[in-house]
Amino acid sequence: MKFLDLSKYAFNLIAMITIVVSTNRNDSTSEIVAEYYQKVLLNKQVQAEIINLKNLPPDFIVSALYENEGKNPVFNALREKVLTAEKLIFIVPEYNGSFPGVLKAFIDGMPYPNAFMDKKIALVGLSAGVQGGALALSHLNDIFSYLNAHVLGYKVKLIQIEKNMKDEKIINNFYLQLIDNQIEKFINF
Repeated sequence: MKFLDLSKYAFNLIAMITIVVSTNRNDSTSEIVAEYYQKVLLNKQVQAEIINLKNLPPDFIVSALYENEGKNPVFNALREKVLTAEKLIFIVPEYNGSFPGVLKAFIDGMPYPNAFMDKKIALVGLSAGVQGGALALSHLNDIFSYLNAHVLGYKVKLIQIEKNMKDEKIINNFYLQLIDNQIEKFINF
């Protein structure tokens, strides 16, 4: 995994966009898609950072939630990035017809009811199958609506993602256009 050198980019004055890799799986396709989103945003002079749930402490459900809120510095650092973000893009792989449980636990670790209040959110679904995580995005959309976030209506659903990648790059031009369209809409959202 390589990191982008941000020093060569001049950024717009809009708030930074935070991209969330919504799985804790190592070397996930979601990471590759998140890095592509970051690259496109940077090319549009929009600052973007990535939060990767694989960086969560393995015991965060016990050491950082409920009565242990605020006691896990690693979780607290990730949580703070979400709390200070104005706009978030969630890259969401489909797991068992929905989104990964680690994402739900991460969301549950945010302060209720204000953590997502009035935040702007974009959703991107990935699947090995033919639905592009549509059901996962629907479930997640319901949660964010309940938490009073504003979810962009334009959702990208990347079906059979592995068949549309080569050498860790998206090769489907239609997918690239969908992503660019969503990013343009989200910048102005």
